[in-house]
Amino acid sequence: MTKSIKRVANAAQKQDAKIRKLQQDAAVERTLDSLQNFTAALGYGTDTLLSKGSYGFNPITRVRTLLEWIHRGSWLGGVAIDLVADDMTRAGIELKGDIEPTDVEEIQEAATYYGVWNQINDAIKWSRLYGGSLGLLLIDGQNLQTPFRIDTVGKDQFKGIMVLDRWMVEPTLQDLITEMGPNLGLPKAYRVTAQAPAFSGKTIHYSRVFRLEGIHLPYWQALMENLWGISIIERLYDRMISFDSATMGAAQLAYKSYLRTYKIKNFREIVGAGGPALAGLVKQVNFMRQTQTNEGITLLDDEDTFETHETSAFSGLSDVILQLGQQLAGALQIPLVRLFGQSPAGLNSTGESDLRTYYDGINQQQNRYLKDPVTKIYRCIAQSLGKAVPEGFSIDFSPLWQLTHEQKSNVAKSTTEAVLSAQGAGLVSDQVALRELKQSSEITGVWSNISTEDIEAASDVPAPPIPEGAPGEGGGSTEDRALHKRLKWHGFDVSIENAAGTYREGLDNDGTPFRVKMRHDYGYLRRTEGADGEQLDVFVGKHPDAKHVHVIHTMKAPDFKEYDEDKCFLDFESPHHAMQAFFANYGDRPQHYGSIESMDVEQFIEKALKAKAIPVTA
Repeated sequence: MTKSIKRVANAAQKQDAKIRKLQQDAAVERTLDSLQNFTAALGYGTDTLLSKGSYGFNPITRVRTLLEWIHRGSWLGGVAIDLVADDMTRAGIELKGDIEPTDVEEIQEAATYYGVWNQINDAIKWSRLYGGSLGLLLIDGQNLQTPFRIDTVGKDQFKGIMVLDRWMVEPTLQDLITEMGPNLGLPKAYRVTAQAPAFSGKTIHYSRVFRLEGIHLPYWQALMENLWGISIIERLYDRMISFDSATMGAAQLAYKSYLRTYKIKNFREIVGAGGPALAGLVKQVNFMRQTQTNEGITLLDDEDTFETHETSAFSGLSDVILQLGQQLAGALQIPLVRLFGQSPAGLNSTGESDLRTYYDGINQQQNRYLKDPVTKIYRCIAQSLGKAVPEGFSIDFSPLWQLTHEQKSNVAKSTTEAVLSAQGAGLVSDQVALRELKQSSEITGVWSNISTEDIEAASDVPAPPIPEGAPGEGGGSTEDRALHKRLKWHGFDVSIENAAGTYREGLDNDGTPFRVKMRHDYGYLRRTEGADGEQLDVFVGKHPDAKHVHVIHTMKAPDFKEYDEDKCFLDFESPHHAMQAFFANYGDRPQHYGSIESMDVEQFIEKALKAKAIPVTA
């Protein structure tokens, strides 16, 4: 910039001082074009108590030691600074994107190891206390003066964050950022002062820090603060003084809840005479005070009079303190139930709804001030760990409002029912259903053990809904109904129409009805086609490591002389076990058996994909 921002700031300070002096020196009554009644002292501009009211200039942000005394010595000042910072960093974040769970765990562990959230917490606190702070990314081996690029972070280079409050750095007001973007007009660099704990005298490029302000100021006021904000204490100062004064006064009243009067003969002459007479009086009063006991005995002269008077000093005091507390809570945007730890007596609403509103405000501040820097920090951590950051990587702040166990259970139940309903209706595939259940675990804690492998192994094609009236639907006992499920077999999707123990019903080729109890899981191999034009029928055994598939070529009823279709036996140990399974399921009509053929799994898959049916061998 051609004009020094320092000169502009000096000019703004002079103009501000001039205006304040004019306000202080103004003693001339003003008359304006509005209703005024000087006799009744009514109307704008007339001489009343209100007409002289104005706002003064009390820039306590510039008095660093006073701010520190407030934060250190006042519980209210400490809570005002610390509470929001603690809530903004209390629950942490969740990493979003296609990241392996083990990688997520490593990144989060690294963030904990380097104290990332402790440092972010400090950065927020000191920005609220002083009006501004910086969080410096510690990248080992890189020049602090150069612009920062995440892709230059090498293995094990990220070492954490260092917090620098506004008094530890000097912004380069003669060199501001001119590139268009969110940092336009801010200092391009910061020089670390000699009092800082590290990097004394170093100059830091703005891209290597994240910057936080307490209360953001309009331009002309920001100029007078070297482009920083102001402490949140500055706006609260008068209310804090009032609240602390009221509570301190109430504490002192506890010692003065009654008045005592002591009538002494010739008191005026004794005080006027002074000397031994006055000293003797003081000695007598002290002796009387020291000898008073909890039994109410007071020693005094026969001619003296001692009286006590009860007072009503506490009447209405609690209401005043409550009102002052409400003003502080409103100024801080922190509900009384959170600021003071409990709902004060007489307040109508400081419960759940107030906390929800407060937590929504915290989340808004997290997304406004922390989302970009925290995303940048976690990208640096991943880069330093040698983890590839996927496309679409982002973060979400974990909610502060936690569900109860009962609420989690209800949400889990309704979510599961909704997902399974959509899956059963054929609207979504198994993969989508598992992803939805896995995602819901972030809220409910249920279904958290669904792994990426489980999701990838599931079918990605929605299954058609079971037609109404089909076997397994409608009435009948549990064993009469088929248990429909799907599983993966060497990349194929297998739909199980009849699980072991259920009954399979239908009509044979000659129209003869049959009803047989299945001894093994029975269904079909999806996206294949058998000799009958339908998908290949399969029985599924209990040995997934079996090296062969056994195909039984069945004969067509009623004379059983003509080839009908194939029944494929998957995961059976041997042809003998496959034949045993066939006759166990077709024991009523063993004539269905024609011949058996065994082949390698790979050979079977090739034929199943290319041929319309497994060819019958002579």
